[in-house]
Amino acid sequence: MTAEEHPELLQRWNSTLHAARAGREGPDPAPYGRNLLARWAEPQRRYHTVDHLRAVLTRIDELTDQGGEGGELELVRLAAWFHDAVYRPDRSENEERSATLAEKALTEAGLTPHEVAEVARLVRLTVTHDPTPGDVNGETLCDADLAILATEPHTYGGYTAAVREEYGFVPDDAFRTGRAAVLRHLLGLPRLFRTPYGAAVWEERARENMERELAELTSAPKAD
Repeated sequence: MTAEEHPELLQRWNSTLHAARAGREGPDPAPYGRNLLARWAEPQRRYHTVDHLRAVLTRIDELTDQGGEGGELELVRLAAWFHDAVYRPDRSENEERSATLAEKALTEAGLTPHEVAEVARLVRLTVTHDPTPGDVNGETLCDADLAILATEPHTYGGYTAAVREEYGFVPDDAFRTGRAAVLRHLLGLPRLFRTPYGAAVWEERARENMERELAELTSAPKAD
């Protein structure tokens, strides 16, 4: 899959990088966008795909339209592009490697050191999805990334099936144990969603979905 199959996303990338540079000179954004889209289309991905990237960008727009409190939205959008740019389900350092990629690419692409550092910080924040209070940029990105949890049950089921496919190399018992631990961590947070809109609109359904999934995981028969 190439960038030419997603011209609207490539155009969105170009516009975002131009806006982030705020009139400063820099190289053509398009080669960076094509590289990122190629990464998001790698064959090992089942959930962390171009569709996920598009969904996160759409949710950022939704949060902004529903009373977003400002922040550096173009940097948040750039962080969305990079947050799973490096993704291997059998490795644990994906976010760190994605942040490092952002630091290198965005420095070359003409962003300031502050802007590069902020994008990389946001990418690393997706390890925990636990921004500090008042971190508007972090709250926006993390809420947009977790919004899949608050979808209709059918869509949520497709999400969990795709995650299982990505971890197809993990035996069922080990996967159930690991996935249950992730769900318990998220359910144990005082709030999944930190923006006012996310907390009001997404929180309840997300918890219902995760609690249902956790119950199914923990009641599933163990393999012989």
